[in-house]
Amino acid sequence: MTTILPFPTRTLQEPSSVKEATTTDWLNALTVDVEDYYHVSAFENVIDRADWDQLETRVGTNTDRLLELFARAGVRATFFVLGWVAERQPSLVRAIRSAGHEIGCHSYAHRLIYQQSREEFRADLRRGLRVLEDTLGERITLYRAPSFSITRDSIWALDILIEEGIRVDSSIYPTHHDRYGIAGSPLEPHRIDRLAGYLWEFPPPVWSLYGYPLPVGGGGYFRLYPYALTRLGLRKINEQGRPFAMYLHPWEIDPDQPRVPASLGRRFRHYVNLHHTEARLKRILRDFPFGTLTQALASYDSSFRVHTPTKRHWAA
Repeated sequence: MTTILPFPTRTLQEPSSVKEATTTDWLNALTVDVEDYYHVSAFENVIDRADWDQLETRVGTNTDRLLELFARAGVRATFFVLGWVAERQPSLVRAIRSAGHEIGCHSYAHRLIYQQSREEFRADLRRGLRVLEDTLGERITLYRAPSFSITRDSIWALDILIEEGIRVDSSIYPTHHDRYGIAGSPLEPHRIDRLAGYLWEFPPPVWSLYGYPLPVGGGGYFRLYPYALTRLGLRKINEQGRPFAMYLHPWEIDPDQPRVPASLGRRFRHYVNLHHTEARLKRILRDFPFGTLTQALASYDSSFRVHTPTKRHWAA
């Protein structure tokens, strides 16, 4: 088996299993990280987790708006739900699933993985999975780390994900950033083999622009760039022979959310162009074909197999 040093590599895939590069051969993945405005890593130094329950919650209303937008566009998405949210709003999780969307885990408490020990990470993962699985009565096999925090310093998290039954991850950002990223890791969806087994990695979208891994089509990048640049970058990704996994958060379509007194840089990252997000989202849903993460993987690589695992039996 293969371990990952210094970064993940694509393994066990024959070239013939990947479709020829066109913009119509596959679906792109539409993903949502279901968390509230006060859960973001940028605010963790000014908002204590002990105070979360005292703050105004807006995640339910904003997620409902996304569900309406997706229904009108006729698309299905993957929703990575924070366990803390699911514990307090189980009806929201059931509504997402009832609308035909896919559910993944976004951790329980939105802690950066590289700030945790292995034992702490496993406990957080299990708690998040348990809340979601008890709510839905089905296994959860998809995961996205808070703030894409699987980096070179926390690559060990992949082994724990595999051991805990995760089969598809979308946490390794193949770019440069002060909080996340493994520049040089594969840009395309790929299978990763570890001593613990294997999983599939579907990276966030990166456009290789003159050799630089430019993030495009997700979160703050989606809000910051002019839409024409975003569309160009995503089209180039498809033309380079791979699908992309767009991502956003419910709070990003909520320009009226409460303002948090963080530093200027952190406030800029969080609040820039919130009033443009919904209109841009409507445009991108018209401009590209989308589906869930597993639908996009299956349409891209014939060696990926969707399976429905049995319900997990939790240890006492």
